[in-house]
Amino acid sequence: MMIEDEVIRVMMDNPYVETLAFFSVAVLALVVFLAIFELVTKYKDWEEIKKGNLAVAMATGGKIFGICNLFRFAILNNDTVLHSLIWAGYGYVLLLAAYFIFEFLTPYFKIDDEIQKDNRAVGFIAMIISISLSYVIGASVT
Repeated sequence: MMIEDEVIRVMMDNPYVETLAFFSVAVLALVVFLAIFELVTKYKDWEEIKKGNLAVAMATGGKIFGICNLFRFAILNNDTVLHSLIWAGYGYVLLLAAYFIFEFLTPYFKIDDEIQKDNRAVGFIAMIISISLSYVIGASVT
């Protein structure tokens, strides 16, 4: 086990290997996090995007940017892939909570329904909320 740990440490000292490790974990987590978002929305993101629903594309793009931005902050502020994943995961939970708060605090209409109807104004606001809050959350990552 000690030899394996040493090999991993030496490999992670190589900036190319380290970058590949962070990239791989971030892409895998992005896929998982987007799948979770897909479960909590009333519409199917990729089906709506395929149909040309720009509101869904903007909201989904905001989620992608927000998740990747959380990883950016987590990688900059942590030394290991595991710690980065933990902080990015925590940030994702906060981003997911923000989605529910946004839905709850908008009593005049349902966010998901409007986005599914291709209401681009709502899709744009959803995108901006995801992006903006990812900066707020990311700034607190240690």
